[in-house]
Amino acid sequence: MATADDRSMHTPDGTSHANAAAGPTRARRIAVPAITVAVLLVAWEIVVRAGMVPNFLLPSPTQVVAALVGDSALLASHAGTTLVESALGLVIGVAVGFVAAVLMDRFETIYLALDPLITISQTIPTVAIAPLLVLWFGYGLAPKVILIVLTTFFPVAVSLASGFRSTDPDMIDLMRTMGASDLQIFLQVKLPGSLEQFFSGLRISATYAIVGAVISEWLGGFSGLGVYMTRVRKSFAYDRMFAVIILISVLSLALMRLVDLLERVSMPWKQEEGK
Repeated sequence: MATADDRSMHTPDGTSHANAAAGPTRARRIAVPAITVAVLLVAWEIVVRAGMVPNFLLPSPTQVVAALVGDSALLASHAGTTLVESALGLVIGVAVGFVAAVLMDRFETIYLALDPLITISQTIPTVAIAPLLVLWFGYGLAPKVILIVLTTFFPVAVSLASGFRSTDPDMIDLMRTMGASDLQIFLQVKLPGSLEQFFSGLRISATYAIVGAVISEWLGGFSGLGVYMTRVRKSFAYDRMFAVIILISVLSLALMRLVDLLERVSMPWKQEEGK
């Protein structure tokens, strides 16, 4: 017979308080979002098939999948162009953000000078500056990469600068009493301590890279997912529009997953702490 103590150890749904405190299981974390998405897709299909929304305005999920499969070769070609632009822009943007954060941490004057400029740079709408870049640099690769750099360096620079400045001052004082140089303090204390903030910013920049590439392709280019979207929009092929939107989302999620893998490799101690 269960005692009062035994009953108090369980929640109303029968799970123990210890398990509830530990959070949902891995299977539940996967199943709940999957079921939610499936329900939404089924509802979407029913709404379109029942004629509640005109089909020429909103294609059904099955039509979107058919368009995705039917144009797979063409989409793969355009996606390759977008990925190249995104990768180049992201690498350069991360490098620029890293250098800016290091300089801002090393020199207070540079921090005071760059901090407002970096913030102001993010208040300029991307769609406003993209046409100017096309006029200045043409329809090739350069304007697209520049636009991606402008959108991706900010999260990295801000997160890294914040990580550097939040380093434990007692740890820095300890390193100085042991005769460590500024470079040693940076490499052994500041940089490892700011990696978590760095990867948080990099995760945001990875999503910005794909979006920035697509926006730049809207305004001029010969290939890429943005060019593809412009063409199918003019022909009112909304099923293909939804197909390319799904592909853009998949590419963004894939880049975020890659960042997660890099974080695990770069921060093995975090995995040990989790265990």
